[in-house]
This record gives sequence, C-alpha cells and structure tokens, in this order.
Amino acid sequence: MLKTLAAIGATSALCFIGSAAQAQQKWDMPTGYPASNFHTENIQQFAGDIDKATAGKLKITVHDGGSLFKANEIKRSVQGGQAQMGEIIISGYSNEDPVYGVDSIPFLATSYQESQKLWQASRPATEARLAKQGMKVLYSVPWPPQGIFSSKPINSAADLKGAKWRAYNPNTSRIAQLVGAQPVTVQAAELTQALATGAVNTFMTSGATGYDSKVWEQVKYYYDVSAWLPKNLVIVSQKAFDGLDKPSQEAVLKAAAAAETRGWKVSQEKNTWYIEQLKKNGMTVDAGSAQLRADLKKVGEAMVADWTKQAGADGQAILDAYRK
Repeated sequence: MLKTLAAIGATSALCFIGSAAQAQQKWDMPTGYPASNFHTENIQQFAGDIDKATAGKLKITVHDGGSLFKANEIKRSVQGGQAQMGEIIISGYSNEDPVYGVDSIPFLATSYQESQKLWQASRPATEARLAKQGMKVLYSVPWPPQGIFSSKPINSAADLKGAKWRAYNPNTSRIAQLVGAQPVTVQAAELTQALATGAVNTFMTSGATGYDSKVWEQVKYYYDVSAWLPKNLVIVSQKAFDGLDKPSQEAVLKAAAAAETRGWKVSQEKNTWYIEQLKKNGMTVDAGSAQLRADLKKVGEAMVADWTKQAGADGQAILDAYRK
C-alpha cells in the first residue's frame, strides 16, 4: 500500500513538473542586425505578440546584433538546437543549395511586387529543404532594393575593376568576379569596421544597411540600381515548435503571419526614408548611368543562366512559376 502511494506520489510530482514545463517555455532568438533595424523591431513586436497571445506561456528573448550567434552561424544554431528560432538571410546559404539564392540574382525581381511573386514561386521548395533539416519557416521580410555604395564615382562596370567588394552571399561574390572586383566576405555587423580599416570600399546592399552602418563616414556615392530584394527568413526548430501546445502553436503562426504582412509594408515605406537619410548625411545618390545599368543587366542575364544550370529542374520550375 505504501509503495503504491509512493509511486502515485512520484507520478504526480512528475506530472506537476511536466505541466509546469508546459506552462512556460523560454526561447532564444538570435539575429545578426542591430536593435534599431526595422527587421529587429519587427521581430521584437512578433515576440511581444506571442507573449501576449500565450499569456506568458512562451517567452522569446531576442538577441540582436549577432550577440548570441553571428549572422552566418544562426541557421546552424537552430538546426542543432542551440537556439529555438532565429533570423537568417536565406541567400547566405546558396552555396549549400542554389534554390536559397534565387532572390539575389541581379535584375530578376527588382520591385516589391516582383519580389513577392518570386517568394510565392520559391517558397514551397525553400520550405521543403529547410524541413529536411528540421526547421520550419515562420515568415519572410525583404530588405529594400540593393544598390551600389562606392568610395569613388562609378559610370560603368569597368570602374568596378579592382575594387575591394564586400560580399555577403555567393551571388554577391559572383558579381565581383564578373566585374573584376575583389570579393571580401563581410557580415552586416562587421561592415562599419571593414570600411574603417579599408578592407572594403565598394559593395551592394540596401539603404537600410547603409544607414545602420553610417557608411557616409567612409563612402560618398550610392547608385540606386534596384538590383534585387534579398529576404530574411524567421525560422524555428520543428522539434521546439512541436513541443508547444496547440494554442501556443497557433499563436506563433498567427503572430508570424502578422509580422510578414507588417514587415513587407515597413520595408517598402522605410526604403524611401533610408535614401533620404543618405542624402542628408552628404552622400551623392544617383540612379546610375545608362551604361552602368546596361552592364549590370548583362551580369544579371549571365547569373540567371548560371543559376538555372545549378538549380536544375527545381530551379527551372521556380522560374517558370515566377514568369507566368
């Protein structure tokens, strides 16, 4: 009888511990961008929405600025269970799979509308690949269109020859090779230091990253060529997601849908503001000469062809769906 009561007591204690663990979960969410960046602000609101919707059962701590994991380590940290969720720039992993890099092929999708259409065409293949690695896509938000920052004037692609070109994914490295520049891999969090030390003097990125990094302290020219709109994805460990109760899962998905809608809208609104800030801080902002744009278009055409070969049937299916 005593043994039976002891067993019941032990079982009850375990059930209590289990229910307590179920009652509240604390997740870590690393991101590589500063607290003031619109992506990070969106994530903070996303985390707050989840906290509110679950009545505190799921609390997400956002670690910004690469403070927990550097930007290029975040996917692996989520995949390996070191963090439950995280934010990644998906094109940064196109060496792993070319499908991940479709949104950074120059001049394939150059507006928010085109970028949204390309995401819808590529999302199933992207999600399937991440699912095989134990991760679930919660939402995407694009960066503003990519332009060229330079320490000297650029009138054609020939002016880029020999430049120390900041690369943040395989496609930006490939552009450097095609125009005769020297690619140097630098993550967003290290860009300010790389500019200050002269490690890079030319790069393609959005006005957002330019503003975050105060690039006007080192470079004076920005060419707003709208080459592509790379996307950040917020991903979650499928194991961690499956460990939530059903209401919490629904709260995460609902907050993610709201964050995606909000993020796309804010990105577009902020793009104009970022360009204005570059001008206010003394930068020369230009749409780029006809020669420069023609040269870059040729680079884009070559890269679409290269990418299609690399991505195979899945890649062709994505392009066909996008071009319908």
